[in-house]
Amino acid sequence: MTSIDYITLEVADPTAAKHFYTTAFGLDDQIRLRHSDAPTSGFRGFTMSITVSQPATVKSLIDAAVDAGATTLKPVAKSFWGYGGVVQAHDGTIWKVATSAKKDTGPDTGRIDELVLLLGASDVAASKRFYVDHGLAVAKSFGRKYVEFATPSSPVKLALYGRRALAKDAGVSPDGTGSHRLALGTDAAPFTDPDGFTWETRRAAQV
Repeated sequence: MTSIDYITLEVADPTAAKHFYTTAFGLDDQIRLRHSDAPTSGFRGFTMSITVSQPATVKSLIDAAVDAGATTLKPVAKSFWGYGGVVQAHDGTIWKVATSAKKDTGPDTGRIDELVLLLGASDVAASKRFYVDHGLAVAKSFGRKYVEFATPSSPVKLALYGRRALAKDAGVSPDGTGSHRLALGTDAAPFTDPDGFTWETRRAAQV
């Protein structure tokens, strides 16, 4: 089975990015960073999502990200599904922090429950078939709208969402060109999916 061993964000300044992610979210080993000046503009076709247990933790992580220099795309707020907010890091990566809980059950713990990579697909059904053919098992699927894969041994969960719907959820235009500035590490042979997301064979990519 294909697995995600790591994800790599390609950034202009790896040192600054590492400081941001450590300061804002306490992320250290979960993501890798490497330098890139590959042209990119607008929406890069993916978002990172942090899920936590309660609203207090959402607010503290979003506040920490903004204090560290992130740009607010969607202020923290309640919705029918829970509570969350969206920010964009210095390097351009969009981060959503959310919980399904609408009320706090205790003090902020700062604990991250899950880290999810959502890839924006032009055709969710076609991308789902592609990934199944490459050895990923489907954990959840909602027609042509959303697919979540079973990656129990991975530090990052993988999901597919329609590109336009994903951009709308992030609070940005779906338009974008150039590099995704993203690579997924795997123990399988390298490949590129229908939307241009690259999977690379395991290698050292961390700052």
